Amino acid sequence: MNFERVLVIGAGTMGHGIAHVAAQAGCKAALYDVDAAVVDKGLGKVKANLEKGVAKGKVSEEDKDAALANLAAAPADLAEAAKEADLVVEAVPERMELKREIFTTLGANCPDHAILATNTSSLSVGDIAEASGHPDRVIGMHFFNPVHLMKLLEIVKTDATSDDVVQSTRHIGERWGKTCVVVKDSPGFATSRLGLVLGLEAIRMVEEGVASAQDIDTALELGYRHPMGPLKLTDLVGLDVRLGIAEHLAEVLDDRRFAPPQLLRDMVADGKLGKKSGQGFYDWSA
Repeated sequence: MNFERVLVIGAGTMGHGIAHVAAQAGCKAALYDVDAAVVDKGLGKVKANLEKGVAKGKVSEEDKDAALANLAAAPADLAEAAKEADLVVEAVPERMELKREIFTTLGANCPDHAILATNTSSLSVGDIAEASGHPDRVIGMHFFNPVHLMKLLEIVKTDATSDDVVQSTRHIGERWGKTCVVVKDSPGFATSRLGLVLGLEAIRMVEEGVASAQDIDTALELGYRHPMGPLKLTDLVGLDVRLGIAEHLAEVLDDRRFAPPQLLRDMVADGKLGKKSGQGFYDWSA
């Protein structure tokens, strides 16, 4: 099975990026969202990112055209869109009830061979899988932003995920140009848990006046060879996303290391969500 027909659910930051790499790898990628305007915006962002790749000499004109030809809006009805999919990747907001509702629909409508994947960065894949009625076919495919540039794919397997699905997902990830790591379904997996601890501590340091956001990031970038500092990364991920993950892990792990700093709560309340809002720890308005 080559998993040629890919349905991506959620056309936001992560969703359109996942559709981008699937289409660029030669798959037929359909992008779905409850809001048709968000789908159009997502498709436009994929086109813009491909054109930027051409301008930088990293993507050929032919490859750009081929990728765009592989990309389309999915049918407006999710049940109908699911019927033709070999692989579904869900990338909607981190709300368990929403994800379970989607996976109930997928389980009832996807072909028997289809892999059902979630891009969740912190929620239990097992709890999401249960709603599908086919937990052996459900797996986590945790991508990183921006998806078309970041090389890592964190594959999250539950106790119910079949070995065939794990191996097929690894092959898909490698075909899409990703380096894959496989972790078990545990709160925060590997990447979110480690990255969040560092990010939250950096926010506390800003809160305490230890150093500026830029100096903290520079210290990590030059002193520890991080390609991007934790505060700039927080801006890129979204402060609201980081807050949601922190609240979830603090609760399920009962660990104060993940308690959100007041500064993070205040910035989210003020609408300072990072790059997507134009302002976070850095000014992205330009």
